[in-house]
Amino acid sequence: MAKFPSKFISLSFFILILASSVTGGSETTTSPPQCGSGTARGCRNNSEALKLKIIAIAAILITSMIGVCLPMFSRAVPALQPDKDLFVLVKAFASGVILATGYMHVLPDSFDCLRSDCLPENPWKKFPFTTFVAMLSAVFTLMLDSYAMSYYRKRDLDSEVKRTSDGNAIVDGKLESQHCHGFNVVKADDNASQLLRYRVVAQVLELGIVVHSVVIGLSMGASDNPCTIRPLVAALCFHQLFEGMGLGGCILQAEYGVRMKAVMAFFFSATTPFGIALGIGLSNVYSDNSPTALIVVGLLNACSAGLLNYMALVDLLAADFMGPKLQNSMRLQTWGYTAVLLGAGGMALMAKWA
Repeated sequence: MAKFPSKFISLSFFILILASSVTGGSETTTSPPQCGSGTARGCRNNSEALKLKIIAIAAILITSMIGVCLPMFSRAVPALQPDKDLFVLVKAFASGVILATGYMHVLPDSFDCLRSDCLPENPWKKFPFTTFVAMLSAVFTLMLDSYAMSYYRKRDLDSEVKRTSDGNAIVDGKLESQHCHGFNVVKADDNASQLLRYRVVAQVLELGIVVHSVVIGLSMGASDNPCTIRPLVAALCFHQLFEGMGLGGCILQAEYGVRMKAVMAFFFSATTPFGIALGIGLSNVYSDNSPTALIVVGLLNACSAGLLNYMALVDLLAADFMGPKLQNSMRLQTWGYTAVLLGAGGMALMAKWA
């Protein structure tokens, strides 16, 4: 099952690299003079900015790794087991962070890009492209979610439960009598379906985070404004830490092998530092105010916002709060909503700087 998602993440990562390269390459011929370097005015210092960006690469890489790996090592702490109340609350907090990331960071960035004065009024200010693309992204995320579940459920059903001519079934390699152990077959199928759900959620969530992380890193790496970069470093460290905890919780519940966990943790941890490094390399030809850059980054942010908002509301929050564990305890629900509001509120506050 892990083979297809690995290829999926690798393919999406390659597409993002290609998109970022195209963004940087076309600036010199299309950017109007008044839109070439507006963001750096008043606080320009290339050497100071480069030092801050190198610090940012190391700091964000470390905090990202800590955030995504913490839930994976939580099995050693009894109170943080996936079936414990504390794990539910930590996951609710991290889900609130992801929700606020979509609504308070990514979506406004897309509005800023696609309604910039550096773009022609027609069609960019005549039609709400940000909300339109975010809506389509949410629908396509649902489609991906649904089709992936259907495909894997059918494949796993064919391979895990094999009917024999005498009415017996083979479940997990053991011959079971169907009339005596039908409940075991149903239970095994339910567990496999739930595990599959967790794996699809982890993969799709990682895709949305990768898109957003590369775009943020690219913008920071191309900037030569220390006054902008300095608060961004702290804000992004906070962002990556708790967003990583949300993703790490999903990876933990997906019960991947060590290799797949390492791959997913690496992609999450490395994408923002990679984006910063790419931005540094393209800083001489890339301007975040060029029309091509504004359009590409704005559309990518809108796609990412739709995906993250869908995942946070449907696959993380709704799935947990409508599940039996929280539905059976009003007290735990109340603490869960408090954790969501704290995570979303903290992340919304970060929008002042990032």
